[in-house]
Amino acid sequence: MNTKRPITRRTMLAASAAAFATPMIVRGAELEDDPVRVGLIGGGTRGLEISRHLEGVRGAHMEAVCDVYTPHIERCVEAAGNPDATRYRDHRELLADANVEAVIIATPDHWHEQMVIDAADAGKAVFCEKPLSKSLDEGKRMREAVRRNDTVFQLGHQGRQHPATAEAGRLILDEERIGPVTFIKTGRFFNGTMEQAPWRWYGFYSWWDRPDPEQVLEELDWEAWLGPAPAIDFNERHFWHWRCYWPYGTGQAGDLLSHEFDHVQTVLGWGVPDTCACTGHVAYYDDDREVPDTWLANYRYEDRGCALSFEGIMNSDRNQPPEYIGKDGRLIFNAIGQAATTYSIYGDHHAYAHMGGYQDSEETYDRAAGPRYPTLMEDFLRCVRTGETPKCNIDEAFIGAATMLMSVESYFRKREVRWNRDTEEIEDA
Repeated sequence: MNTKRPITRRTMLAASAAAFATPMIVRGAELEDDPVRVGLIGGGTRGLEISRHLEGVRGAHMEAVCDVYTPHIERCVEAAGNPDATRYRDHRELLADANVEAVIIATPDHWHEQMVIDAADAGKAVFCEKPLSKSLDEGKRMREAVRRNDTVFQLGHQGRQHPATAEAGRLILDEERIGPVTFIKTGRFFNGTMEQAPWRWYGFYSWWDRPDPEQVLEELDWEAWLGPAPAIDFNERHFWHWRCYWPYGTGQAGDLLSHEFDHVQTVLGWGVPDTCACTGHVAYYDDDREVPDTWLANYRYEDRGCALSFEGIMNSDRNQPPEYIGKDGRLIFNAIGQAATTYSIYGDHHAYAHMGGYQDSEETYDRAAGPRYPTLMEDFLRCVRTGETPKCNIDEAFIGAATMLMSVESYFRKREVRWNRDTEEIEDA
C-alpha cells in the first residue's frame, strides 16, 4: 500500500463531483441572465477556435477582440456572433475597457507573461491558453501577480472537464484497483508530409493555403507581434509557424507534453516529478524548424516508486492514450489527455495476451452514468461570477509549467535534471 498518498483524496473527489453536478444547472441559468463580458486577445488558431466555441456559450458575451493582425480580428468577431464587438490592436487598450470583465489570452506563448500580469493588474479575470509560460521566472512572476490581485485564473487544459479523470484517481489511489502504480505512459503521435508538415499550417489547424506575404505584412503590426522576442525582420514562417521556433514557444514540451502531464496531474495530484531526462532531435522534418519533431521525456516520482514517460513523435501516426500501469493491472484511457472521456481496466494476467491486443476489460467507465462536469470555459465563467477557484488555477498551472520546462532544461543541458521543491528551481541531478 502506498502510505504517502494524500489522505484527503476521497473527500476531494467527492466534493468535486458534487460541485459539478446538478448545481451547475442553476448557476448556468444565472449566467444566461448575466453573461460574462469577455475580451479575446489573440485571434490565431486557438483564438478562432475559442471564438467559435463562445458563440454557443450562453454564459459569455464577446465584448471585444484584440490582435495585431487585422484579418484575425474580423474572423473572430464573425465567429463569436457579435459584429458590434469592439476591435483593438493593443492589448492594453482592451484591458482599459471598463466593459470587459474577463480576458481570454490565446496569443503565442512569448506574450503570455506580460498579458497575464497586465490583465491581473487591471482587475480582469484571466483564461490563458496553455502552457503558462516559457520559463520558470516568467511563471513565478505570473503566479505572484495573480495571487496579489486575487485574480480568477484558469489555464486551458480541457482534460479537466471530463469526470472520468476523478473516478480514475479514486480507483487508483483509494481502491488500489491496479495495485501500486509503477509506470505511466503518455504520448502524442501524428504524421504528415513535407508539403503539409506538422505546425506548418496557415492560421488554423490543417489550413495549407499560403497567404500572400506582402498582403500579410500590410495588415500586420510585426513589431507588436514580436513584442518581447528578439527583433528580426518580418519572417512569415515565424509568424504563421511560431511553434517551430524557440523564441516564441517551447516546442512539444509546451504544446503537447503539457496536455498529457496535466491529465496525469488531474488523475493523481502528485505535483512536479522529482527528475527528468529528455532527448530530442529532428528526425524527419528538416525544414528550418528549431524545435525537435521527436521529443522523449522520462520522469521519476521517487518517493512513489513510479516513472512517467512522454513520447512525442511527428513522423508516425498511432494512438497513445494515457496508460496507468500497476502491479495488478492497467487503467487505459480512450484518447489523448485533453480528450480522454472514458477508460477501461485490465487485469495484468491478460492485459495483453500473446501480443494479440488487449482482451476484454474487467471494467469500463460509463460516461452516461457519471456526473456532468462543465466545460473548462463554463467552469471559468462560473468562477468569474462566484469568485470560486477554477479547476486549472494558477497553482496547478505552475505545476504543469515546471514539469514541461524540466524536459526543456534537460534537453539543452544534455543531462538529467532535478526539481528542487524548496527553491522551486530546476537543477542538475
